[in-house]
Amino acid sequence: MTRTSRPIKVASYNMRKAIGTDRRRNPERTLEVLREIDADVIALQECDRRFGQRAGVIPLHLLDEHSPWKAVPFGVRAQSMGWHGNALLVRKDASVGDRDMIHLPTLEPRGAVMADVSVRGVTLRAVGMHLDLSGLWRRRQAHAILSHVAACPTPHPSVLMGDLNEWSRQAGCLRDFQRDYISADTGPSFHARRPVARLDRILASRDLRITDCGVHSSLAARTASDHLPIWATLEIA
Repeated sequence: MTRTSRPIKVASYNMRKAIGTDRRRNPERTLEVLREIDADVIALQECDRRFGQRAGVIPLHLLDEHSPWKAVPFGVRAQSMGWHGNALLVRKDASVGDRDMIHLPTLEPRGAVMADVSVRGVTLRAVGMHLDLSGLWRRRQAHAILSHVAACPTPHPSVLMGDLNEWSRQAGCLRDFQRDYISADTGPSFHARRPVARLDRILASRDLRITDCGVHSSLAARTASDHLPIWATLEIA
């Protein structure tokens, strides 16, 4: 694997079905926030409607016509952006290799998505997730994700991103993830109006170096969801 002259930027965003702190659903505003971040790979949570056909809240034609990204297809529903509300967006010129849905142990429907994405000559294994409210189930889900990634026959530098629902700074599922992954020190992302909790996380495998990271707190981001998006730039270590 060769070094890239420019770091790869990744981001994670619980978009809350595009319902903002003003209680208005506005997919165009969500897309505006994503364009502000301008990441190469984006993990979205709560991106699909919960019932019916579970269509993507951001219409696919809007994504195609007004953004530089495409949704990684997981072959579940034609109008869905992902699976169980989790989606991965990648640059339109990126190539997508193996991809998979990760079934998570839970009392309610939850899952994670994974894809091998090649950006500017670097292949990155990206996982998007939204973990349970229960600490016990979060730890079980973390083990399921870590086991699934470890079992992939071809190793790649990996980044795990999403809403972990973990209020602790070091304990719980974070302790499990941080045995093999480095957590980006992005800062608190919840609640968007007054962020105090680091519920959203980006975790990079130890063959990656986090060169920069943060929380995106523009005016649009502070009103588009109850979570602020987080981001990190990565290089091969």
